[in-house]
Amino acid sequence: MTNPTSTADKILQCARSLIIAGGYNGFSYADIAEVVGIRKASIHHHFPSKVDLVRTLLERYREEAEAGIAALERYNPDPADQLRAYANYWAACIADPTNAFCVCALLASQIPVLPPEIVLEVRAHFRMLSAWLTAVLDKGAAQGVFVLAGTARSEAEGFVAGVHGAMLSARAYGDDKVFKVVTDSLMEKLMPNRS
Repeated sequence: MTNPTSTADKILQCARSLIIAGGYNGFSYADIAEVVGIRKASIHHHFPSKVDLVRTLLERYREEAEAGIAALERYNPDPADQLRAYANYWAACIADPTNAFCVCALLASQIPVLPPEIVLEVRAHFRMLSAWLTAVLDKGAAQGVFVLAGTARSEAEGFVAGVHGAMLSARAYGDDKVFKVVTDSLMEKLMPNRS
């Protein structure tokens, strides 16, 4: 017996695609109602306001990211393999217009116009990602896998910025390969002694 996707899940999936396509202010409940095939009142039943909807979406997004990172660590104990797997995850997503961009990165560019509740969720995602990457880089540097030009934290922030910048560049050029060119360069800087 299959478990059908709930209406709330369909709403969240649609909102995610619409945010990736046009940002926080680029969609309305009417847009979601049309795509999902429900009335706006049904959306309000699940998510009384757009802030509630996007906050829930970002909470789930962070949970998915944390679960993905945990799986990545289980299957890739080597710190270099963890960074590669993280970059490769996004490289695979770039070709899919509904998932080709980190929702939190896109929303971070809109922080000046976002409600405070959404800003808190975006920042929580970046803090989680930065803490994980800092730990990976610390471990890799201690093992002699990485050569860090600064602190693990500053290198982690640079890696996050590089990955998200690569997403922007791939989108700007309309060329998926640009992402890999940028992220391969990031990896080479961290591991100059490896081929």
